[in-house]
Amino acid sequence: MSAGPHPAGQNPAGQNSAGKNAARPHSPSALRHVLGHLLTPLLMCIGMGIAYLGAFHAPAPHDLRVDVVGSGPSAQILAQTLHDKGDGALDVRTVADRETAVSALRDRSSFGAYLPGTRPELLVATASSDTSAMAVEKTFTKVAAAQGAPLKVTDVAPVPAGDPTGQGIFFLLVALSIGSYASVAVIGGAGAVLPLRVRALLAAGMSLVVSLIGTVFAGPMFHLVDHGLGGLWALSWLYAAGILFVGVGLHTFLRRWTTLGVMVLFVMLNFTSSGGIYRPELQPGFFGALHAFWNGAGFVEGVRGHVYFDGTGLGRHILVLTLWLLAGLAVTAAAGLTEAHRRSVTPTPAPHTVNGSEKETGKAEHAQEEMEEEMEEAVGV
Repeated sequence: MSAGPHPAGQNPAGQNSAGKNAARPHSPSALRHVLGHLLTPLLMCIGMGIAYLGAFHAPAPHDLRVDVVGSGPSAQILAQTLHDKGDGALDVRTVADRETAVSALRDRSSFGAYLPGTRPELLVATASSDTSAMAVEKTFTKVAAAQGAPLKVTDVAPVPAGDPTGQGIFFLLVALSIGSYASVAVIGGAGAVLPLRVRALLAAGMSLVVSLIGTVFAGPMFHLVDHGLGGLWALSWLYAAGILFVGVGLHTFLRRWTTLGVMVLFVMLNFTSSGGIYRPELQPGFFGALHAFWNGAGFVEGVRGHVYFDGTGLGRHILVLTLWLLAGLAVTAAAGLTEAHRRSVTPTPAPHTVNGSEKETGKAEHAQEEMEEEMEEAVGV
């Protein structure tokens, strides 16, 4: 008897061709491709571990400025004793009166002021740094206990009720950063075929959207701040725009390594040096040095100065954020020149040819794969 027509997808022996293809082993080149891309998460793991554990695993004060209020011999002796016993942990000075001590706390040149006596009092400013205030309080609680008196703690710059730990600004920094560098992956990957000026406009637009979202988080949604939302939005926009323009510009040079690059710049080195959890006086010197000019520190300290300290030091932090934005614009401009040069030296394929069409299709598929991989790496973070 003659065999009838075979079902679709089966050979004469009844084998399913689709199943046969599915069982076919992957080529060595595909495995090498996957292994090559696994290098990125491994580097992220190593980098995040070194950065976060190096910055946060063992906070300890060094050169933490505190004041002893008083001008007599007893105040001088106490200050010198604390300075010597601290072995570099404290930088203890004397100030003449309470008003001077409060002024130093409010301009953030000091993190605690101790008023000795039968009823000792400690002045702190938790809005400057809650963890620094806790470190100072721990030290002077022992001093007061040695004198046989309970310590009264007065906060001259408290944080609002919506941010009792004083770390809400740091977590706002995290949200702004993720929104910004994830946008870099999308603009650089999915938007790689667009002209650079269009990508730059997208970066500007996303910085505006991200900053507005952050302002909503900080104000009406979570009440992290109770005033100064306009200034907080401006600082958020400067910060987000700097990240986006640096990232979009770097994508021309780094390609699929852009996600790792922006993570190093704006997560590993940025979050750890921002001062949002521990100020540089409680961290290793490397992160304290970065705190002086990194953009995350410019944002956190700028918002603190604007919201809690009547704008003290705000100009310097605005300058830091502005310089990062200018650096981003410079990198983007350099990317534009580089892309123009690449176009000038790359021959244009002949139109309306089968081979040319196949090559263009292959390039498009390769670009799509790279874009998807880059965005997956960004989202996976």
